[in-house]
Amino acid sequence: MLELRQFQVLRAVAREGSLAAAARSLHHSQPTVAHHLAAIESHFGAPLVHRGPRGVRLTEVGRLVLPHAEAVLGRVGLVEQEVRTLIEQGTKTLRAATFPTAGALLLPPALRQLAREGVKVSLVEGELPTVVEALRTGGVQIALVYSQPGEPLDLDEEFVLHPLLDDPLLLALPADHPLAALDRVPLARLRDAGWIMGASDWDPCDRVLTWACAQQGFEPVRVMRTDDYGMLKGFVAAGIAVALIPRLALTGHEAELDIAVRPVDGPPLARRISAAMLRSTVSDSAHTLREALAAQARRITEAWGESPPESSS
Repeated sequence: MLELRQFQVLRAVAREGSLAAAARSLHHSQPTVAHHLAAIESHFGAPLVHRGPRGVRLTEVGRLVLPHAEAVLGRVGLVEQEVRTLIEQGTKTLRAATFPTAGALLLPPALRQLAREGVKVSLVEGELPTVVEALRTGGVQIALVYSQPGEPLDLDEEFVLHPLLDDPLLLALPADHPLAALDRVPLARLRDAGWIMGASDWDPCDRVLTWACAQQGFEPVRVMRTDDYGMLKGFVAAGIAVALIPRLALTGHEAELDIAVRPVDGPPLARRISAAMLRSTVSDSAHTLREALAAQARRITEAWGESPPESSS
């Protein structure tokens, strides 16, 4: 049988680069570390480290086992933390993650419901790679994630996605722009337009825009970068450039700012927002949050005059 101590030794050896250093970091003797390492190698029937005059390094099998060992140890540590909090403070805790735009409208009503039930939520906010990494490593129990055209979300089969809503990316352009008179603006007619794009090359709207323009045979012309939607709208209203903006980021007052918001006629531009969690999750708080997020998503889509996406199994 595998033991947590064996995983701890493997992790320490990988981090420290030698059995002696691993023993010091774990406050064990070197023979104890060697014993646990031999036991885990015996279990898998293969060496997990190469031993050499300059220390040790993981074998291919060791590199395969390590991330699973780290995930197990991480989740054990989180369970211990939750139990301590419950015993010391009488409070249930839930760790969740979100990306910024979704968190603003979807999360607050859902979190209020959990607060009424005495659940303390620890929230991680970041871009999608940060959120997905926290979910994969067990740093959070539930996360708001999205997939979008050209970039399907790649999660292991141990996770399940519960679709919440489809958030279209809309074109923001000056109210007096010639194309603002159209109900839908063909993307091809924006071939020579200047675009306001995100501050980083990873910006999700930019990636969808680049993908969609490539389908039309051109590249978008970037004239400035910003992640601040207020600044973006100001420069659009001033006629500096056009931009894509998620519908969740709209306030409803764009017309007062002399901004026209129109759907794009071309490749579908929308991201599907979902709640992701382990299939094996038994946390009542995580399921309560998922249900509260689904209820808020229904309210938002009904206000848009649409239906929420079908839920996955």
